[in-house]
Formats: sequence, C-alpha cells, structure tokens
Amino acid sequence: MRKYFKFIIAGLIALVFIGTFVFLWIKSQPKAVVYDEFTPKVMDLKKTTVITGKIEPRNEVNVKPQISGIISEIMKEAGQMIQAGEIIAKVKVIPDMGQLSNAQARVRLASVNVKQALTNYEREKTLFDKGLVSADEYEKVRQAYNQAREEIKAANDNLEVVRDGVSKSNASTSSTLIRSTISGLILDVPVKVGNTVILSNTFNDGTTIATVANMNDLIFRGNIDETEVGSLVTGMPMKITIGALQDEKLQASLEYISPKAVESNGANQFELKAAITKLGNKQIRSGYSANAEIVLAEARHVLTVPESAIEFGSDGTFVYVVKGHGEQKTYERRKVEVGLSDGVNIEIKRGVSAKESVRGPKKVTDTDSDKE
Repeated sequence: MRKYFKFIIAGLIALVFIGTFVFLWIKSQPKAVVYDEFTPKVMDLKKTTVITGKIEPRNEVNVKPQISGIISEIMKEAGQMIQAGEIIAKVKVIPDMGQLSNAQARVRLASVNVKQALTNYEREKTLFDKGLVSADEYEKVRQAYNQAREEIKAANDNLEVVRDGVSKSNASTSSTLIRSTISGLILDVPVKVGNTVILSNTFNDGTTIATVANMNDLIFRGNIDETEVGSLVTGMPMKITIGALQDEKLQASLEYISPKAVESNGANQFELKAAITKLGNKQIRSGYSANAEIVLAEARHVLTVPESAIEFGSDGTFVYVVKGHGEQKTYERRKVEVGLSDGVNIEIKRGVSAKESVRGPKKVTDTDSDKE
C-alpha cells in the first residue's frame, strides 16, 4: 500500500511541473498584435478656443466732487438705479481761510463803493431834475451806481460760495450737491457720512463718491495667445459662459483686437473685447468671471478619421489602409493630405476614400496593462 502511495505522490509532483512548464511556454509565445480600425466619416469640423476673461459694463463712470469738503449726507446706495442729474450725496464745504478773507474783503470794499455811488447818484439826480446837468452826465452816474449794486451782489454770492459752497442765487445747481453724470446702476458708494473728499485736479484724481454703470451695455474682456490671434477678425460670434451662472449662455460679437501684445506668464497675449449682443433672464453683475468660446476655423461635410490614426513624419503625413481580411489582413502605408483638426478628428483631403478602413492605435489588453 505504501508503495502505491509513493507512486501517486510522484505522479502528482510530475504533473505540477509539467503543467507549470506548459503554462510558461504558452505565455512566452508571441501574440498577434491587434489594432483598432476606423472607417472614414463625413462630418463637420470646428476648431475652437476658449478665452478666459470677465464681464464688464462698457461705460463705468466714477462720480467725483467739484469741491473739497466733508460728506454730510448720502442719498443713494449700491444696487439702486439712478438717472443722470439725480443727487447722490451732499458735501459740506471746509472753506480755505485765504479765500474766505479775500471774499470778506471784497464784500467790505463793495459796500463802501455802493454807498459812495448812491451818494453821487442822489446828488446828480437832484441837479438833473433842476436842469443843471446834462442827461449824459446823469446817465453815467446812474450806470456807475447800478454797477456798484451788481458788484456787492456778486461779492456776497462769492462769499457764500467760499464759506458754504453754495449761494442763494444758484442753490439748485450747487457744487455741494454731487449728481450722477449718467443713468444706470450704482455699483459702489465707497464713502460714508463724515468722510473728507477732495476735488479732482492736476495733482490728484479726486475722491470717488460713487461708481455708476449702464448694465444693459456689457462687454467681455479677455486675452488670447499670439498663436491664435491671427485667426480672429472683428464681427466673429462668441459664446459666453459665466462661471457663477453655468446655465446662462450669452451671445457676443468680437469688436476689438489689441494691436499690441502684453506679456503674461512668459507668453505674448493680445487683449480683445466682445459686445454682449443677447442677455439672458438672470441679473449679470459687473466683474463676473467668464469663458468665451470662439470658432477659429470650420469645415463642413468633409471626410475625417480620428487623429490617432495619423502618422506624422518629416517626409509627410501617412495612414495605414486595411487590406484583406482575417489572417490575410495587411496594412498599406499610404501618404495623405490632411486639413482641419479639432483635436480629436482630422480632415482627409486626399489619399483615402470613404469605402476604405484605416488602422488606428494598438489595442491594449488586460495582460498588456498588467505588464505596464
């Protein structure tokens, strides 16, 4: 019994060795290379690019004061609509002491002059009524008196403007009333009551009281790489997608391409602007980040194959055309003329017909993946 048991064990060990050898031999045998195959298709091709930028109003105006002073009242806030001429804020004037002294001195001098002119006028009128002076002399004195009256009125107005920022005669058009210069939406009111503001002059830009823009006239502003700018012309349509409003698709028309490049991250880029021609139903806010898709080139009803089936070489462009079937299958290397590519498919202008098939890349099996 023990003798038979030993034979059985030896036979099992031999089978294991033989099986292992056969398995390794089979695995070591070269396998036939299998390729994907494609039939050329007639389709439309579009070469597009995506430009990153933002949405802005075409006209964004900073409303600034015409005088320096302190904000005494704010009548509007960001988010409100406003019409041109409406009052945004009021400014209380801080008078310049030198100008105030000059204005006061002008009033005093005008008061003296008007009193003297009145005295001369009354004396001349008495003489004229008695026929002792001519009408010309009387008229000159009367005119001098009227001029003196106008001067004291002007001096008082000037004093009120220097001291208060407004005179009684021009209260409705006072420079202390900060008015919007355009109609639109108030985007920002960066000042508060009590803030000091200064007027714009040659030495500074002045304090911005409010920023107002027409949100019905929007533009897309972005930059495009120099390798693609040559394909653009003004008037080309664009599709705008806003990052914060993924469901909102806007239509735009390219209206400006900068003639000068700017360097950004080591690459030359050109600024472009596109007018938003069709707004959606959702509110668009100034400064929204957006992407613009623009078609750089287009080919309609052309014969195409996947770009992965193309072999690019220094001596031309080639494909491998399928010949035969089954074990008799071969691949003929053939030169072709290609056209537009959208990054996935490429146009075949000459060299392959729609009835032929071309070889694609090698099929990757699970075994190949494990080897990698």
